[in-house]
Amino acid sequence: MKKIVINKSYEKFFVSHKAFVRLRELGQPDALQERDPGAYWPLAALPQEPRLNRCGALIPRDDEKLVRVVEELRGEANGHAAELKVVSIPDDVQWVIVKSDGVEHVSEMHRTWE
Repeated sequence: MKKIVINKSYEKFFVSHKAFVRLRELGQPDALQERDPGAYWPLAALPQEPRLNRCGALIPRDDEKLVRVVEELRGEANGHAAELKVVSIPDDVQWVIVKSDGVEHVSEMHRTWE
């Protein structure tokens, strides 16, 4: 089975600073290239707050290290206003993450013409 991380929140996909640091410890290449802005969490900040830690948005969702960190840290892996979840799908399925009514799910990829 292939494991994929999705966001069950209406907000954007972010990992916490703790998860970002753990990804760097594991040597995840995208996390190593991303600048570490630190764990800045102002009181009463809105999700749109530009100075919030937004680490992890470019890491592939099926990255084994990302999946490991979300499984290890559980709720502590959630970035600001995110609710990360690991879903399992069969290995042979071509998949895509779809955002429906603001919440992500994994769908089997189908052909589309426009």
